[in-house]
Amino acid sequence: MSAEAGRGGPTAQRHTRRLSDKILIAFHHACDQSDFEVAEELLRILEMMLTRRPTSPDSNRRKNLESLVAAHERLWLLRHPEVRDQ
Repeated sequence: MSAEAGRGGPTAQRHTRRLSDKILIAFHHACDQSDFEVAEELLRILEMMLTRRPTSPDSNRRKNLESLVAAHERLWLLRHPEVRDQ
């Protein structure tokens, strides 16, 4: 254990989010930066993580899949702004 982790510094909070949550945050950041190519790759990775056979029962599976669908919708709307303006 590092000294920083023992003091409750940034390392102590590093594990509070799941990897899938961090990827979703990175996806939204890429969208905010208009880097749609990176956003699409992050979504592909997130989808692979959420749809593969779970190693343990996950009570948040439905919520995770809803977040994935919403992310796909956001990326599509960002790539097709003319649809939103109609």
